[in-house]
Amino acid sequence: SDVCSSDLGILLDSKFREGIACLGKLGLVFEVNLMFTQLSEVASLAAAFPDIPIVLNHMGKPVHTGRYAGRRDEVMAEWRRGLAEAARRPNIMVKVGALGADTLGFGLHEEATRPSSERLARLWRPYIETCVELFGPDRAMFESNFPPDKKSCDYGVLWNGIKRVATQYSAADKAMLFKGTA
Repeated sequence: SDVCSSDLGILLDSKFREGIACLGKLGLVFEVNLMFTQLSEVASLAAAFPDIPIVLNHMGKPVHTGRYAGRRDEVMAEWRRGLAEAARRPNIMVKVGALGADTLGFGLHEEATRPSSERLARLWRPYIETCVELFGPDRAMFESNFPPDKKSCDYGVLWNGIKRVATQYSAADKAMLFKGTA
């Protein structure tokens, strides 16, 4: 199932939760795609259904465009608080990706020249490090979100940017982040 940002409050809805309960009976995983403003809702859902694995897609979408443009510090603080709340639930894992999304507000998709992996690593480091710090390598996994990320960068450059940030992690941690957790 996929939840979108226009569905604020849906994870708290009793009918929605009846459906989630069915996942547990079937031994299925719930993948959720939501905005950073909904992270407390997914934490509440995870608390109510501790036996259902929940995968948080795209890092809980910290958005820096639209009404959140020019508010990067504020959004980052709220995103980190919500992500920390979600990370306290052992049944939630996070996909660390969608880093090339235009909603991150870097404007890479508008530039004439494609970014280097060094530049991507500098831009993405705070997002990657926050996710790995809060969830640990055993509950965090790297994702590319290609082809949507193609608007901002090339596939190989994306992975090289992630690898540059990941150099700080041990071989065992990298094995988890790049494939083991998934």
